[in-house]
Amino acid sequence: MRWLVNVAHLAFTRALLPKLCEVEEKLTIRELEVLKWTADGKTSSEIGQILAISVDTVNFHVSNATAKLGAANKTAAVVRAAMLGLLN
Repeated sequence: MRWLVNVAHLAFTRALLPKLCEVEEKLTIRELEVLKWTADGKTSSEIGQILAISVDTVNFHVSNATAKLGAANKTAAVVRAAMLGLLN
């Protein structure tokens, strides 16, 4: 059973990884920074205070990053960025 799970995991990884690696536009430094803080559980207000920018500017960067990553929301954008190794 363990062998079957490993084979299935490898097959799914090979099938899905090329699709995950397709990012049309590169994220800006600020977009990555905002996503990193979001991954740490910070709200837009807290991120704005940390980076000394307005909440609207934080939401602008989150929105741009979400669109560039093809994600449905900021949580999905953070997960996708993490899976692509962008949040290191």
